[in-house]
Amino acid sequence: MVHIPFLGRLNLSEYAALVGSFFLVGLEALFRIFTLALPTSIINLLYRASRRLFNRFTSPAEKKSATRKEDLSTSIRNASDFVDICELYGYYAEEHIVQTEDGYLLGLHRLAWRRGEENRKVNQGANSLKKNVIYMHHGLLMNSEVWVCLTDEERCLPFKLVEKGYDVWLGNNRGNKYSKKSVHHSPTDTAFWDFSMDEFAFHDIPNSISYILQTTSAPSLSYIGFSQGTAQAFAALAVHPKLNDQVNVFIALAPAMSPAGLSNGIVDALTKASPQVIFLLFGRRSILSSANMWQAVLYPPIFVRAIDHGLSFLFGWHARNISTSQKLAAYPHLYSFTSTKSVVHWFQIIRTKSFQMYDDDVQPVIPLSSTSKYTKVAKFPTRNIKTPVVLVYGGSDSLVDIKVMLKELPSHTVATEIPHYEHLDFLWARDVDTLVFPHVFDALESFVDAEHTQEEYDRYRSARHVSLGVGANRPAITYMSEDDGSSPTTGTSSYVVTSRVPGLGANSFSSAQRPSSSREGAPKKTKTQLSEYEDSSEGSSPIMPIYTNNKGNPSLANGLRKVRRGSGGSNISFETNGLRGINIGAGRAVSGVVKTEMAGALMGSSDDSGSVGGKRKKG
Repeated sequence: MVHIPFLGRLNLSEYAALVGSFFLVGLEALFRIFTLALPTSIINLLYRASRRLFNRFTSPAEKKSATRKEDLSTSIRNASDFVDICELYGYYAEEHIVQTEDGYLLGLHRLAWRRGEENRKVNQGANSLKKNVIYMHHGLLMNSEVWVCLTDEERCLPFKLVEKGYDVWLGNNRGNKYSKKSVHHSPTDTAFWDFSMDEFAFHDIPNSISYILQTTSAPSLSYIGFSQGTAQAFAALAVHPKLNDQVNVFIALAPAMSPAGLSNGIVDALTKASPQVIFLLFGRRSILSSANMWQAVLYPPIFVRAIDHGLSFLFGWHARNISTSQKLAAYPHLYSFTSTKSVVHWFQIIRTKSFQMYDDDVQPVIPLSSTSKYTKVAKFPTRNIKTPVVLVYGGSDSLVDIKVMLKELPSHTVATEIPHYEHLDFLWARDVDTLVFPHVFDALESFVDAEHTQEEYDRYRSARHVSLGVGANRPAITYMSEDDGSSPTTGTSSYVVTSRVPGLGANSFSSAQRPSSSREGAPKKTKTQLSEYEDSSEGSSPIMPIYTNNKGNPSLANGLRKVRRGSGGSNISFETNGLRGINIGAGRAVSGVVKTEMAGALMGSSDDSGSVGGKRKKG
């Protein structure tokens, strides 16, 4: 397409999309104003009308899906805040407030007590219970509720961590539901919303961690982030060297750094536009603040369907791994406030393909490539991160470009793929407890202090090999239908159950049972050898070698061989495009964690000393 002269970087079709966007946003604003003027009785009438409309055009199976687990799902959906959701499962949650260096008041939630421990002191003095500390952080347009609004306790990561004996803290970004206050500005002031991911990295994350460590007297903590919560940690660890001494491991679920873009071409065109266009569309305060209004007006199943269509339209996600009852419970807690500027920041990152700080300059009308040689926005120096980094990402997540990400991260980074997972699956998928949690537990139990010693890397290598071996031997079963019924149906992906391996029970990953570098039966440090991998699957790639250990963990290789024989296509190759590691691919028939990409030498190191990424114990 020919670009319009003198008017910027958009072509004719993109300008048409932009005009259409203005129209839709204006129409939505008028509808919102009209709705706010309506009395409660009229709003209730609209709600009942949408419910009748849903029942009229919905099949019996879909109605059954909407009503299954109705009591618990409805209770979670109607819970007013984080504390109320936790009380539904019998957990006591504390609320804390931390003031950032620039005056924002952030809400923190704490889950430190198993049921029955509420009267015990945790990490408070000599006579209190001593527990390792974990900090969890949410994604864009979210708050801490997304971690706990699950319909099964077994799939709730914070609850599982509490039961394992951790002191769990959950943070919130400035501007969201729990952090909508500042000592300097009111939320009605434009200045209150003048923040981007820069402020999250320079203030919110380090100030929250500092408060937690001061309150618990812990020397360090473990960080678990989701989506933008991972990007904030990447940025914070990169610009605060001392923060690396306070975080013993960084676990990134559905990590975000430099997304390739949105799947919808019309919306993706907006990412190429000047920030002034985005600000003109959504204003300079909170973005999409009308979401709560739509939730109040629409019948829950219709609201769920609207969200699903929106996710499909923007990102190409189908949410098949999340049950309908889970969506009914969680989607009302999905949205929280953030600034338009923070979204513009992501658009800048997507357009420049660089994980950089916010660009405050007005973009010139001449093409970006002509000015890049004269101006440069500072990038977050993520290669400087010293904390162990563990990535767990989805193979069907359009927001993750793992190759680009690994190039920008330190060599000790480890990445594991869940082949059929999309972005939100890491929060709410049916099988998140069996496919994702083991990798979280492996990292938490291996890295326990901020020294990042060689012994910790050895322990993590051993634990990870065990978990990958279990994942490789998991039998695939058919995808369950959306109504959560017992009858299996054919789907585009399957989920799996955990099978047993010698010495380990199903879903058992405790450090007492897992072999480690300091325990009898642990794999010894030996040189590695290359062994060829047979491949009898039709349509697969040519045979490529894989590193295996002489005396270490033969069950992993044997399990992968079994998997590959029944797969619909697989590959094993060495990455040569700047990634110093191994790419293990397995076919569609295996939905467990069987594909890994590793930067560094955590797997198959030929170093006699067994060092990982050059990490040595600090002297």
